Amino acid sequence: MSALKIGAEVQEALDARRPIVALESTIISHGLPADERITAAREFEQLLRDNGATPATIAVLDGVPHIGIDDADIELLAADGIAKASVRDLPIVAALGRSAATTVAATAHLAAAAGIRVFATGGLGGVHRGANESFDESADLPELGRTPVAVVCAGVKSILDIGATLERLETLSVPLVGLQTDVFPSFWLRESEHKLDWRVEDAGQIADVLRAQDGFGHSAGLVVANPVPVDQQWDRDEHDRVVQEALAEADAKGIVGKAVTPFLLGRIVELSGGRSLAVNLDLVRNNIKVAAAIATAYVG
Repeated sequence: MSALKIGAEVQEALDARRPIVALESTIISHGLPADERITAAREFEQLLRDNGATPATIAVLDGVPHIGIDDADIELLAADGIAKASVRDLPIVAALGRSAATTVAATAHLAAAAGIRVFATGGLGGVHRGANESFDESADLPELGRTPVAVVCAGVKSILDIGATLERLETLSVPLVGLQTDVFPSFWLRESEHKLDWRVEDAGQIADVLRAQDGFGHSAGLVVANPVPVDQQWDRDEHDRVVQEALAEADAKGIVGKAVTPFLLGRIVELSGGRSLAVNLDLVRNNIKVAAAIATAYVG
């Protein structure tokens, strides 16, 4: 992909085969309150540097995909009104010369194009509740079926259909491992009701899986399910009450399609008094540290 613009810090790391971790930009523009976006973006990048990896925050700026952005770019992406681009949107955004934050799917796609193997995010997109009627499924899933990037995440949000998401990952031949867990996490909580087939104990074993994928010539990604630390997870009773209340409100208001997830996440933050957001930030930090360790082991 010749149209990529790779930042100097990222290019130096690629040339020297130093550890690099991709970061999405949607969390800057759409995933956080306006007054926290810039601070969080800078913190996430610095956390990678502190853990020995080069950050590669990915976004589209004036129609050009950027692999690694600077402080001015972070401020631009943190402004209200920035578009959100998935993979299908990339050629349109490029042709129109627009700027856009990248979703998990678009970030993975562009990271792979740049030769970056590891990506840290908060939660993976999945199959939505009621998808048997709406066919609402995140583009993250099919993209991981064809994109060789390891995505470190805290599972998928409990507002989604976790069981159906795991079935789709299996159908798409996307390998999935739990880091020090036999149970798939549900984002704000360490556990869901779904058991995992494969468990790994450390970043070195995950790096071995990546090298084995390389050897087999697999084109799929790898989902690394990394539960939020036990002392940082949300209280289960409060979680269940708030999520159910938000789901009921969405049904009562007739909210459907793309509007469902933003509505639910916004209401969950409000109903929890910000607790869900605090857990969100903590689990992203934890995923970043793990991703840095995986990237370091992979190039070691």
